[in-house]
Amino acid sequence: MVKKKKVEPKKKPLLDKKTADLLGLIFEKMPHRIELLLFTSPGRNEPYSAAIREMIRSVETLTDKIDWREYDLAHELAVKHQAQQSPTLLLDPEHTHLRWLGAPIGHEAESFLKSLIMIGHRNANLGKQSLKVLNSIEEPRRIKIFVSPTCPYCPQQIMNALKAAVERPDLIFLEIIDVQAMAELAEKYQAFSTPTVYANEKLIARGAQSEELFMASLKKLEEEAIFIPDNEAEEIQVDLVVVGAGPAGLSAGIYAARSGLRAVVVEKGVLGGQVAATPLVENYPGIPQIGGKALVDIMVAHALEYANVFPGEEVMEIKPGQPLVVSTSRRRFLTRAVLLASGAVYRRLGVPGEDRLFGRGVSYCSTCDGPLFKKRKVLMVGGGDSAVTEALHLHQIGVGVTLAHRRDTLRAQAQLKDSLRTAKIPVLFNTEIREIRGEDRVKEVELFNNLTEITEVLAVDGVFVSVGYSPAVELALRTGVELTEDGYIKKDSRHRTNIPGIYSAGDVEGGYKQIVIAAGQGSEAALAIFEDLVNPYWVSDQPFGSGKIIEA
Repeated sequence: MVKKKKVEPKKKPLLDKKTADLLGLIFEKMPHRIELLLFTSPGRNEPYSAAIREMIRSVETLTDKIDWREYDLAHELAVKHQAQQSPTLLLDPEHTHLRWLGAPIGHEAESFLKSLIMIGHRNANLGKQSLKVLNSIEEPRRIKIFVSPTCPYCPQQIMNALKAAVERPDLIFLEIIDVQAMAELAEKYQAFSTPTVYANEKLIARGAQSEELFMASLKKLEEEAIFIPDNEAEEIQVDLVVVGAGPAGLSAGIYAARSGLRAVVVEKGVLGGQVAATPLVENYPGIPQIGGKALVDIMVAHALEYANVFPGEEVMEIKPGQPLVVSTSRRRFLTRAVLLASGAVYRRLGVPGEDRLFGRGVSYCSTCDGPLFKKRKVLMVGGGDSAVTEALHLHQIGVGVTLAHRRDTLRAQAQLKDSLRTAKIPVLFNTEIREIRGEDRVKEVELFNNLTEITEVLAVDGVFVSVGYSPAVELALRTGVELTEDGYIKKDSRHRTNIPGIYSAGDVEGGYKQIVIAAGQGSEAALAIFEDLVNPYWVSDQPFGSGKIIEA
C-alpha cells in the first residue's frame, strides 16, 4: 500500500497581497538599507520569538534592503549591545538606538512597519514645533515605552517615540517593551496600564499624547498636559470646526463636506473616542461584529476623504462672533460655525485609592490593560452593557473576573446577561466599592453591601471601572454654552445651543450612548448647520439664500 503524503494546511500570510505590493513599492524607494539583529534564547518566550521571526520574514520577502541575523543571548554581540531579554530586536544598530522587546503583533505590527520605513529614509518627518522642542534637549534620554498588542492607544505613542529616536540618534535611546512578553519588566516599572512611558527612569506619560506634548514631556522629564507654541499658531479660515473625532464628529465632517462646506475635525485625544477602546461592537447596522478600533479605522478613513482631521490638538478657547475664533494648542481657526461633539469621559468612582492607583491596577479600559491581568483576579465595577461586555472580554482572555454592581439587578441587555451566566462569572449585587487599597499597586478592595450593611475586604490584583460616562463640557462651559440640569449641553431640535453659530451633537447632549445614535446626530447637525449658514437664523433681516461661505 502506498502511504499518502499528509497535506499540511496552507498558512495564511501575515500581509495580504495588496498591502504586500504597496509595502514593496515603498521599501524600494528607501535610500538606506536596514540591518536587524534578533537575539533569542531557546525555551524563553518562544511564541514571541517565533512571531517576530515570522514578521521579519514576511517583510524580508518584499525587499532586498533589509538584512537580518539571529543570535543567541550568549553571543558576544548580545553582550556588546547589552541584549538580555528574549526576544530582543535591534533596528539598524549602526545608526539608531532602537530595540523591541517582545513581538510587534496586534496593533503594534503597523508601528513596526512604519518604523522600518522611517529608518530606511532616516527621516522622522516631525512637525516644526516638535522639532524645535526636540532639538532643544541637550542631555541623553533613555526611553522605555510599555505597550500591549491589544491597546489601540499605543501606536500613537510608539510613533512619537520612534520619531524622537530617528531624528536624534545622538541622544535618544528607545526600548519598546511588550508587557505580555516582558511581564517582569512591566511589574518592575508598575506598567499596569498601556501605553506607559519612562524617560531616564522617570514616569513621563500614561496614555497617548500628541506629538508636541510627547516632546515637551521628554524634554522636561514629566508629563505635560498642554503644549503652547512659542510663536503664534497658524491661522486657517473654514466654514465649520468640529470639536471631537468620535462617531458624531466624524459623521458631521463627512456630511458637512458633502454639503459643500469647508469642514475640519479637531481631536485632542484618540481618534474615535470611546469606541476605539470598545472590545467588540455587535449592534452597528450592516456590520454584525467588529472590534471598536477596526470600526474607528473605517470611520476615520471615510472622513479623511472629505474633511481635514487634526489629531492631537486640544481646543483651548472659542470666542463667539462673526467669525468665531477657535484657538487650539497648535493653531487658530476662523470659522462661521462650531459643532461641539466632545463626547463623554469615563466616570470615576470617587473613592479613596482610585486616583492614586490609576495605572497601577485601576483601569478604565479592558481592551488596553486586560492582557496584563491574565491568571489574576480582578473586580469589574458596573452593571450596564459596557461593564458586562468588558467582564466577558476579560473572562475570554483568561482573567479571573468578578462583577460588582450597586443595585440588585443588572441594567445590561438580556443577551449580555445570558452570556454572563453561561460564562459563570460571579456577580456581587447590592455591592458598593468603598476603598481601593495597596501601596505600589492594587492589593484589595473594601466592599459594602447596601442591603445587609456588611463590610468586607476582597483581595484582587486589579479594579476595572465601567460605571458610565460624564459629558465633556468643560470647553462648552468656558464658552458660555448653557447646560441642562443633568450637565449635558442644552440644545434645540436643530442642535443649536444658546450661542449663535455653536451647535452640539453626540454623547455630549445626553440620551442613549450608542454609536449609531451619535453618528446620526452628527449627520443631522451638519445638515442643519449647512442650512443655517445659507440662511443664518441669528440675522433677522437676512434673506434666504444670501449667506456666503468663507473660502479657505
